[in-house]
Amino acid sequence: MNQFSIEPMNTRYGIMMEIEQNVFKEIYFHSEFEKEFNKLKKKWRSLEEDLITFINTPLKLFHKQSLDVKGIQPISGLGIINTKIYIAKRFACKALKGTGSNSGIRIIYAYIDENDSIEFIEMYYKGDKDYEDKERIIRLYQ
Repeated sequence: MNQFSIEPMNTRYGIMMEIEQNVFKEIYFHSEFEKEFNKLKKKWRSLEEDLITFINTPLKLFHKQSLDVKGIQPISGLGIINTKIYIAKRFACKALKGTGSNSGIRIIYAYIDENDSIEFIEMYYKGDKDYEDKERIIRLYQ
């Protein structure tokens, strides 16, 4: 696919069993996402469980049932034709008490319709970084 390493979710984490069966055929982490996830997980211990909930609920509702999930939006202006890139602006993190889905954590991911897969590209905290890394997205998907 590209020169950057992506790994199936179940080879890196033992959480695949907790994701509902047949939500998506494949779920991948880009290596840069994995580093960011692990760094943020040190701050907020619930992040792994929160990611499972995110996959099982908002992602499933948005991509499988075509429901309007207000916190998920396509990223436009990237010049990428074959792959749809999205930003999740509402990500509930239990460790950030009192914030609900407005935790400030952002997730950038690709949804590949042809093979029903999700590829997690970037995760960041809005307090540390204002915007997604568009150069990374373009480098990975053009």
